[in-house]
Amino acid sequence: MVDALSCFSFVGSFTTVLSHGVSWPSVLAEASEAEVGPLVLAGVLLSLITVYLAAKIGGELCARVNLPPVLGELIGGVIVGVSALHLIVFPEGAGETGSILMRLVESTTDMDSEGILSVFRGESEVVSVLAELGVIILLFEIGLESDLKELIRVGPQAAVVAIIGVVFPFALGTTGLIALFNIPTVPAVFAGAALTATSIGITAKVLAELQRLSSKEGQIIIGAAVLDDVLGIIVLAVVASLAKTGEIEIQNVVILIVSAAAFLVGAIFIGRLLSPLFVGLVDQMKTRGELIISSLVFAFALSYVAATIQLEAILGAFAAGLILAETPKHKELEEQILPISDMLVPIFFVTVGARTDVSVLNPLDPANREGLIIASFLVVVAIIGKIVTGFAVFGQPGINRLAIGIGMIPRGEVGLVFAGVGSASGVLSESLEAAIIVMVILTTFLAPPLLRVVFKDSDTVPPTAPQEEAEITATSSEEQATTS
Repeated sequence: MVDALSCFSFVGSFTTVLSHGVSWPSVLAEASEAEVGPLVLAGVLLSLITVYLAAKIGGELCARVNLPPVLGELIGGVIVGVSALHLIVFPEGAGETGSILMRLVESTTDMDSEGILSVFRGESEVVSVLAELGVIILLFEIGLESDLKELIRVGPQAAVVAIIGVVFPFALGTTGLIALFNIPTVPAVFAGAALTATSIGITAKVLAELQRLSSKEGQIIIGAAVLDDVLGIIVLAVVASLAKTGEIEIQNVVILIVSAAAFLVGAIFIGRLLSPLFVGLVDQMKTRGELIISSLVFAFALSYVAATIQLEAILGAFAAGLILAETPKHKELEEQILPISDMLVPIFFVTVGARTDVSVLNPLDPANREGLIIASFLVVVAIIGKIVTGFAVFGQPGINRLAIGIGMIPRGEVGLVFAGVGSASGVLSESLEAAIIVMVILTTFLAPPLLRVVFKDSDTVPPTAPQEEAEITATSSEEQATTS
């Protein structure tokens, strides 16, 4: 994911440009502020038009064939992204060429190529920030719809699922890459670490669409995915330091673990104590949007704190949602957050798809073949490594364990972060990097339809013995009453 602090720093720079204040850095030296500001805005508007059309068309098509709409948004992103139409692309995937939308903007001005490249970078940063805001809003919304008491109750099961979902695929993937493909230890460790990720955003959206978010399975998946995100950040910090220095900095890892635990527990505990004060303050306000604005301030504040202690901002948003879900305002807040969610969340899913280069799946290209062979192994480990987590759930008779395992499968944008860090550090070979990207693509796109299938199958499972006995007793009583 894009680092939250850098994103907000960019927003500050962007605002400055639009207000004709301080000039942009050297990258904009060739273009005046008066030219760049409107063009960046024009590029962002064209990008948003493309994103919304891709999201709605893809979502509607998937909904009509009984597939999760989020899958359509991802596919729509792939079509308009770097893999196909090149309408929504980003500097890391488009090089110096920019996107087709930027060429359209260029045709309306006489700005030189350096200035257009600057506009392209600015537009890409703004879209990335909006995507990050989208996933923050999504996790805030998911927190609002979650039951904190139920999450605490299934906490031990969620912790087991998260730990196994990190340890098992990491160990199996790393060992297999070294033993079967003779990959050096450090790159193998990096690829194994990429297998530990879980995209909480994709899974949560699918669960919400299936109306399974408040089920036992849904709560275990969400709880485990949140913990998995924390563990994934720690794993990423470990392997990144290993790639950079060749050794693990134990002190940094310990600090990260302690800060993560302190943040999650402390935020929820302190938030629940202060929530009555929050409700009282909102009740005294007289202006429009008093509830939604106050709630967003609270969510963004916790997201900021999470980002500053090197956690994901989405963890802060999720914690804020959990806290506010305990207040009398939660139903009203759920209704008010929906329009904001509908506006920002699709940007996140479309950009995830747009960043995904599916050309690495082409077996006709000889350069892809080695990566595809390794990818086949990684995909198997990625799927098995998460499915087994569902069968580790204890004390929950009759629960859909397969659904829990499948809910942990998608790697999404989190897996792409691992691949990006590994590529930037120079640790990953081209074939291994391609293999990780293939694994991310397939797990991301397979999980939503599989979740729908396993939950649909669970709906047709015959009732348990106590339920059958109760129904038989009720039927017998009705027959006796009729006879009488």
